[in-house]
Amino acid sequence: MSRLPSALPFWLSLCLPPLAVLGMVFGGWTIALLPLSTWWLFTLLDAVTTPNRENPDPQTEESALFWHRAVTLVWFPVQFALLLAMLWYVPRAAHLDMGERIGLFFGMGVLSGTIGINYAHELMHQKSRLERLLADLLLATVLYSHFRSEHLRVHHVHVGTPRDPVTARYNEGFHRFFPRVLRQCPPSAWRAEVAMLARRGLPRWHRANPFWRYGALQAAMLALALALGGRLGLGLFLVQACAAIWQLELVNYIEHYGLTRRHLGAGKYEHVLPHHSWNAEHRASNWLLINLQRHSDHHYKPDRRFPLLQTYPKAQAPQLPFGYPLMAMAAMVPPLWKRVMNHRVKAWRKRHYPDITDWHPYNKALNPVA
Repeated sequence: MSRLPSALPFWLSLCLPPLAVLGMVFGGWTIALLPLSTWWLFTLLDAVTTPNRENPDPQTEESALFWHRAVTLVWFPVQFALLLAMLWYVPRAAHLDMGERIGLFFGMGVLSGTIGINYAHELMHQKSRLERLLADLLLATVLYSHFRSEHLRVHHVHVGTPRDPVTARYNEGFHRFFPRVLRQCPPSAWRAEVAMLARRGLPRWHRANPFWRYGALQAAMLALALALGGRLGLGLFLVQACAAIWQLELVNYIEHYGLTRRHLGAGKYEHVLPHHSWNAEHRASNWLLINLQRHSDHHYKPDRRFPLLQTYPKAQAPQLPFGYPLMAMAAMVPPLWKRVMNHRVKAWRKRHYPDITDWHPYNKALNPVA
C-alpha cells in the first residue's frame, strides 16, 4: 500500500509557491516571505523537531513509495506554471518597482534552486524516461542543463579527487569555489559525454550527445521568457537562473567540503566510502531537501529513491552541526564557515587517515589523476 502519512512532510515544499504569488500581488515586505521561509522556516523547524536517525527498509516495494515519488513528479508543472505567470505578470505590474521585481525573481531562483534542482537531482538518477525528462526540463528552467552530465558522469565517479570540480577543497572559501566550478564544470561535463560517445564509437557531434538536447531546451526557455516578458522579462529570468545556480553550488560546496579519498598512487584512489560525504540528521531540512542530507548513502546507492536512503552513525559518516539551509548561510561568510568546519575536517582526518602527514596535495588538488 502507498504510504501517504510518511510522505506528507515531503509535500511541505508545495506550501512555498503561494508565497511567490502573494509577493507578486502585494509587493513590499511580502516579497521576502519566499526566500526567508525557504531558508529560515525549515531551520526553525529543525530546532524544534528531533533528529531523524531511523532507517527505512531498503527493500521496500516501489508501490509503497507512490506518494513520495508523486511530489517529485508534480513539481515541474507547478514550478513551470509559477515561472510563466511571473514572466507575464511582473514586467507589467505597475505597482512593483524594479527592486521589487528583481526581489521576486531572486526568491523564485531560491525556490527553483533549493527545490527544483534538488528534485531534478532525484529524477535524473532514476531509470524512467519520464523522470529523466522532467529532470532535463527542470534544469533547463535555470539554464544549468549540463549539471546532469557533470553529476552523473563526473561527480559520482570522481568525488573526493582532483578530477571532481565540485568537491570543495579544504580552506577554500565559497567565493573562490563558486567561480571555479562555473568555469570548470561545463567543459568537464562535455569531456565526460564525449568520452562516453567515443566508447560507443560515435563522434562528439553525434545526435546522441545530450548537449544538443540541453542547448535546445535552454534556448526554448530563453525564447519563452522573451516572448512573455520582453527584454525585462528575459533579464528577470536570468536573475532567477543565477540565484538557482548559486543555491545549487552552495549545497555542492557543503556536501564534501575538505573530504578527500586516499590517493593510492599512479593516479588511482580508494573507493568512495560513507565518510566521504557530510550528512545531517535534521528532520525538517530533510523534508525540504527530500533526504539529500543522507548524502553518504546516496553515493553508495545513487539510484536508491529518497525515502529509502539510510543514515549512518557518526563513526562511519561525518555529521554537520546544523542542516544544509543554515550551513549554506554560514558558507556565505568564509571566516565563520572555516571556524565551524575546519576543526571538524581535521578531526575527520585524524580519525580516518592518521597515517597521512602531508595534506598539502589534497588541500590544493595536486594529487595526480589517471
